[in-house]
Formats: sequence, structure tokens, C-alpha cells
Amino acid sequence: MRKNSIKNTRINQEVLRVLSSVIRHDMKDPRIAVMTSVTDVIVAPDLKTCKVYISVLGDEDARRNTMQGLRSAEGFIRSRLAAELNLRHTPVLTFLEDTSIEYGVKMTKLLEEVTHEDNSGNIDE
Repeated sequence: MRKNSIKNTRINQEVLRVLSSVIRHDMKDPRIAVMTSVTDVIVAPDLKTCKVYISVLGDEDARRNTMQGLRSAEGFIRSRLAAELNLRHTPVLTFLEDTSIEYGVKMTKLLEEVTHEDNSGNIDE
């Protein structure tokens, strides 16, 4: 199976759907922040490993605690994934922090500031 095959794309989407549901509804760990979302999932073509990109809205402590909570609950999450999906192998999960949403919000604010400064400069002339 090639990396960008249709089958692998569907598996990525299903794993993302299940992981999002498990983290949002089934996790009882107080370390996991309420505003935690799975932004992307990349399952290896051999279905043995999976990179899970997690975005956490909050401060640095919330991000660190959420990542620790997810890493400690990997066995539980894998068991739920195996129960939901019928795959030959249940992949080993690697949780990675995704800061792209935070970066996008920061860039939007900077663009708004620049636009606001341009508009205020034009009005004074």
C-alpha cells in the first residue's frame, strides 16, 4: 500500500474520527484540557505506527499536562481504537503537539493590527 493511497487516506480519516471521539467523550483524566482536538493523523502504510497531532487551546501548563495525560493513557486509547476499527494491526500511537492553529491565530492578530494601523493613518491625512 502506497502512502497516499485511497485506502490509507480512508484509514487516516477513520482513525482521526475515533481518536477525536475517545479523547472528547471517554477520557476522564483531569490533566487533559477541555479544548483538546486531534488536528491530523498519519498512519504508516504498514498500519503499525500512527502519528497523532494534538492541538490544545490554553497556556503552556495545559498543553504539557494534556500531552502527559494522553501519553499515559495510550494503552486505553489503543484498546478503544481496536474495539472501534477492524484493522489487521492496531497502530502504536505517538502524540505530537500541533501549534499550527495557535500560529494562525497569532498571524491573524498581527495582520489585523497592521490593517488597523494603515486605516488609522489614512483617516488622519
